[in-house]
Amino acid sequence: MAASPDLVRKQSIGIIGAGPAGLITAHVLLQDGFEDVQLLTRDKSPGGVWARQRIYPGVRLNNVHGELYFSALPMPQPLNSVGHRLSGEDMCVYMETFAHTFLLGKIRFGTEILDIRRANGSGWEVEVQDLRTNAKQILTYTRIVLCTGGCSEPSIPESLSAETAKKAGFGGSVIHSSEIADHVDQILQEYNANPDYSVVVVGGGKSAQDASALLACRGVKVTIVFEKLDTFVAGHAPLPDFLRKSRFLPMMSPHINLRTGLEQFLHTTWLGGKITRGFWDFLTWSSYKALDIPEDSLLRNSYSLFWGTHTNDEGVKRKDSFYSLALDGKIELVAPTKVVGYTDGGQSLLLRNGTKLRANTVILATGYSSSWAPIFSAETIEELGLGRHPPLTADEEHVWAYTSLRDPPTGHPRSREWASSIYRGIVPAKNITRRDFAINGAVFTTNNTFIYEVTAHWISSYFLGDKMHLPTSPEEALRLTERNAAWMRRRFPGMLLWANESFSSVFPLWSWPQVMDELLDDMGLPSMRGCGNWLTWPFKVISPAEIKDLSEERRARREERH
Repeated sequence: MAASPDLVRKQSIGIIGAGPAGLITAHVLLQDGFEDVQLLTRDKSPGGVWARQRIYPGVRLNNVHGELYFSALPMPQPLNSVGHRLSGEDMCVYMETFAHTFLLGKIRFGTEILDIRRANGSGWEVEVQDLRTNAKQILTYTRIVLCTGGCSEPSIPESLSAETAKKAGFGGSVIHSSEIADHVDQILQEYNANPDYSVVVVGGGKSAQDASALLACRGVKVTIVFEKLDTFVAGHAPLPDFLRKSRFLPMMSPHINLRTGLEQFLHTTWLGGKITRGFWDFLTWSSYKALDIPEDSLLRNSYSLFWGTHTNDEGVKRKDSFYSLALDGKIELVAPTKVVGYTDGGQSLLLRNGTKLRANTVILATGYSSSWAPIFSAETIEELGLGRHPPLTADEEHVWAYTSLRDPPTGHPRSREWASSIYRGIVPAKNITRRDFAINGAVFTTNNTFIYEVTAHWISSYFLGDKMHLPTSPEEALRLTERNAAWMRRRFPGMLLWANESFSSVFPLWSWPQVMDELLDDMGLPSMRGCGNWLTWPFKVISPAEIKDLSEERRARREERH
């Protein structure tokens, strides 16, 4: 028999991670009356990827002011923004303020998670190590929320690792892009002492572009080696809110479920499909035009804006942006190729095309691996169903007759190896009926904090035993996760190139409002909030204020049922 909500609120909850997902999850649980909530993080301060020790000068987000904040705490206007674009410092200060305002005494810093496992009988054991004293300890919780994100464990090819470089005699530094904040001063000192000093950045994603721009702005000779760059959207002026913060762009991106007649028209009719694909083609063309990128430039060697998952918001043209610096010759582009190892007694990097590049420092912007593998044993991952696995059903069993998805690019040759069994990206299908384990942060969209907050409410209702629209068995949950995995392969054929399961168990990218609506429906709450009439709803600005009272709404619904 399920425990009463009052008893559940007295039981302990361990939240693994103190990034945005962890912070908002803790806040919502506390607002709902949970008495024993603790966050664990190895960092020295809150914020996750935006923690004080991880940010570095010049890093800008894809988002502008008015995005990426929680309903309980509006974000102050940035002081030194360009086009209202948020900086790493803006996010860092906001996360620190949020934690100080709502979560004092709830975060245990400097705590490395060594293992998470089921306790004998019920609950969870979390083995931790204090990074200041090295003392180990076993903590016990009734429930766990996993909020480690997917950008905390660097993924480094063995052929490019610091160990391999050392064996080859490479005398310079080899660092992952996530560590650049700790090495900027050293790089600049070495550059000032050696005018021929050069840095090679490996990769074409946002972190590679940010690292290249950061150093090039300071006069360092930078070469970036990539197969493809992240694509981007840009304009001659900032997008107005009625386009940027509305359902317009999400509506133009096909979602796994089409809820409205307009979406059905855009993605299932011949004319709608033409309009949709034409819109994304125009957006691609106009973005290149806005940044004055020539048609023969290597900067156009990028992923598809419509089919790809590697997308950034470049905004308006800036002199210190990666694209402007590359066009000015301050960043050398080497593409399409990849670095395969070290050569010439460790003095150079060897490229796949046979070219050699001399480097004093190598920055590996090679992505991230799952943050789950280091903190769970293989047995626990298998028991919960956290890991990726080959699909259990044929793709032909899941059909979407979307005209907007006609003529897709060739999928990744190993795409049949990639399926996730995390229902809604929140609960492992195998564990759906136990209500003692959840995840926040494995759903990636262009407006993450909005989804994190709604997900936190979903998790709280799930733990409290609220009546929700949920699969009634692990088998039903597994069928639904198989459908989602098939959709991801259909929507983003090249996704396996970089995705990891702790970052992308569900990957709606543009269609975050649709995800929010589905989660609200699960909780039996009104969805498609503040959408205006049939003509204006695609352009209605979506504000976090719309979800500020979710705790009260859920409480009222709970009381109605009793």
